Amino acid sequence: MPRRGRGLRELGIIRDGAVLVRDDRIAAIGPRRRIERSRDTRRAEKLDLGGRVVLPGFVDSHTHLIFPASRAAEYERRISGATYENIAHAGGGIRSTVGQLRRAPAKSLRARALANLREFAAHGTTTIEAKSGYGLDWKSELKSLTLVCELHQEQPVDIASTFLGAHVVPPEYRKRPKAYIELLVRRWIPTVATAGLAEFCDVFCDRGAFTVAQARRILAAGRACGLVPRIHAEQLAHTGAARLAIEMQAASADHLEKIDSRDIRALSLSNVVCTMLPGCCFHLGLAHFGPARKLIDAGAIVALATDFNPGTSPTLSMPMILSLACAQMHLTPAEAISAAIINPAYSLRRHDRVGSLEVGKYADLAAFDVDDYREIPYYFGVNLCNLTMKRGAIVHSKLCRPHN
Repeated sequence: MPRRGRGLRELGIIRDGAVLVRDDRIAAIGPRRRIERSRDTRRAEKLDLGGRVVLPGFVDSHTHLIFPASRAAEYERRISGATYENIAHAGGGIRSTVGQLRRAPAKSLRARALANLREFAAHGTTTIEAKSGYGLDWKSELKSLTLVCELHQEQPVDIASTFLGAHVVPPEYRKRPKAYIELLVRRWIPTVATAGLAEFCDVFCDRGAFTVAQARRILAAGRACGLVPRIHAEQLAHTGAARLAIEMQAASADHLEKIDSRDIRALSLSNVVCTMLPGCCFHLGLAHFGPARKLIDAGAIVALATDFNPGTSPTLSMPMILSLACAQMHLTPAEAISAAIINPAYSLRRHDRVGSLEVGKYADLAAFDVDDYREIPYYFGVNLCNLTMKRGAIVHSKLCRPHN
């Protein structure tokens, strides 16, 4: 179950602990001496982590993994005073990445994504969500979704696939958005669902993207085909998208910087995960971060994610996201850790397999070169992850080899 309120602070710390892994699952967990006395451990290969802090692997529930290049030139323009929306109106932003992705060969997209997945693992992340949405024509959206599915099978980090055909209206449909929505609802969404190319359907419901009414139609079409709703909500303007997330029983409402007290109350009474994306606010140089503290105090389900993307949050470091959540959103380190692990697992419908160290769950672990878990966000911008294990296999390590 997800953590709410004070429950976010309960980490269940085991001092001088041990984990027994059998195949890809956790077979036992507890104090080291008790685990070592177990008959099952006599022939086990031992890995001494030297007293390091061990967490479940991070679950990053909002990423845009497949993209062709950075948007560093736009970054420089924003530093000089241009806003996100100024850049978008001038043909930059999401639409500039769309043009590049349409021209990019799948081979180059795959190579970039693989390199980034290795970096996710190196920072302690073992499960991510990945969205399409930088193609916005059928050929390019299919290219992105196919790559996500192939990458899920070919490398160790688990990837949950989301169809974000409703990222923005593509240039060729700018003067006839209704026709694009019809295309999404009647052709693309049913095809994506039937082919098993995605688990979730997402919409960017905000000023300059899709209206609440348009998003409702798209998400309803996805849900009718078996795709679970997710929604980019209330990032740029207060539109009513958070209430739509509740209405549609969305798995997650992401961003939420512009919600008000009534939205917070409504979200706290729902099972919608409120996914905070502080990396985006930080990179855009915004003073106002999402109201994570108010949401937690109200009893809402709060998660943290990177929003890894080339324009507004080019980070894949969950430890950095913890630092921002603590410093800018006033979460405690324990709250930030829970919001980066168990609650995003719930939003991805994987909380029965990942998100905590429990018998029967996948052996997804991340070890950090610190003496105290609070030092993970404390040392901001520093990657202290020494070892990452995914389903019982070491996928990143700065340590010596295991010994018997």
